[in-house]
Amino acid sequence: MRKQADKTHGLLSIIREGKAMSRGQQLRLTIQLSIPAIVAQLSSIIMQYIDAAMVGSLGAAPSAAIGLVSTTTWLFGGLCSAAATGFSVQVAHRIGAGDMSGARKVLRQALTATFIFSLLLATTGSAISGSLPHWLGGDAAIRKDSSLYFLIFSLFLPALQMNFLAGSMLRCSGNMRIPSLLGVVMCVLDVVFNFFLIFPSRTWHMGEISFFIPGAGLGVGGAALGTVAAEAVVALILMWYLWKRSAELRLSGEHGSFRPTASTLKKALHIGLPMGIEHIVICGAQIMTTVIVAPLGVFAIAANSFAITAESLCYMPGYGIAEAATTLVGQSIGAGRRELTRSFSRITVGMGMAVMGIMGAVMYAAAPQIIGLMTSVEEIRTLGVQALRIEAFAEPMFAASIVAYGVFVGAADTLIPCLMNFFSIWAVRLSLAATLAPSLGLQGVWIAMCIELCFRGFIFLLRLFRGKWIK
Repeated sequence: MRKQADKTHGLLSIIREGKAMSRGQQLRLTIQLSIPAIVAQLSSIIMQYIDAAMVGSLGAAPSAAIGLVSTTTWLFGGLCSAAATGFSVQVAHRIGAGDMSGARKVLRQALTATFIFSLLLATTGSAISGSLPHWLGGDAAIRKDSSLYFLIFSLFLPALQMNFLAGSMLRCSGNMRIPSLLGVVMCVLDVVFNFFLIFPSRTWHMGEISFFIPGAGLGVGGAALGTVAAEAVVALILMWYLWKRSAELRLSGEHGSFRPTASTLKKALHIGLPMGIEHIVICGAQIMTTVIVAPLGVFAIAANSFAITAESLCYMPGYGIAEAATTLVGQSIGAGRRELTRSFSRITVGMGMAVMGIMGAVMYAAAPQIIGLMTSVEEIRTLGVQALRIEAFAEPMFAASIVAYGVFVGAADTLIPCLMNFFSIWAVRLSLAATLAPSLGLQGVWIAMCIELCFRGFIFLLRLFRGKWIK
């Protein structure tokens, strides 16, 4: 693993040093950065699968309780991610320009600014947790558990913010290996914590041997606690590595101010604010989708939540490649290498479409097994399989929008992509979903989503190949 990391560092140094880079070297570097990022993204999704499967074993109501607020948790998590990216893209540009001291200066300011931001989010989330399930139209039977889940999630947002910031900084420096490895560790910890927190104490029998397994029996609350505890542990490890071990960004032994400057904050807002708005647009649309789905019943809510979690198995590789695209484009922009920037953008988008196209085919074929892992309720399984098979056809174009967005982020071009997402989701997806849901039920909602994702991929490809995003 160390040898592979050295090879990656060597290829990244070619960007910074202005040397010629062959197409083979570009492709090899893209793959070397993408694979760890994909592993990290998949680990995150596996963690969601674990939560869904463990809670799903308790019945439809607990699953629906988490599903009701899942889009809102993604909204708050997305805002934390946008805040981190606003600073990490600046770090990528500084590293690409060979300015390591400037990169560490941005990092110190980012630690202060993002922590304060996450405290504000935590306060907001805690304040609305009691009313949120009612606002979303959830059944009275699941509101208490939904509120509890969102409250616990909100209280630990500062830990999640530090997790995102440290991981994003390391990835933009070219270190995909450590965030990927710790993503797997987080997944394992989530299993362990959930195992003891969700279920009550019980006795396992293996032949003539019996084992007493202690458990807290917290149900939905245990699932929330298990997840945030895993995130907090990994955040501490990532921050330690960033502070002590990162070759480019190590702060240990170096003195400097942690007070954010106006220029750094302005750049962070220029990059991160449109991304935050974009997350609000997408997650707001998902919340509106939940409102559209909620009248269809508990089975539809649970099936919609499971199908979204299951589909993420397909699109998370695209997000992993998008992270590699952000690093490659960001460092190429910082080094002032326009043609290399254009080349990396096309390589990463093409790779994302190919990978997600294959994943879509797998999802279509294995939909019954995938949904079956999360629930044994037949009504939920039937609806979930139908949704996944509709969505499978949109995966290549969905990849185009995901990875192209990562390219634009690396170039600090986030405003226009935000507006594109806003138009596509609100004008196309929601209008179609509201039209089709009354007659086609959950299937209509997912047909609308499939059409919208294909449209979004097309307009992102159009902008990518026009090249006006390169500055």
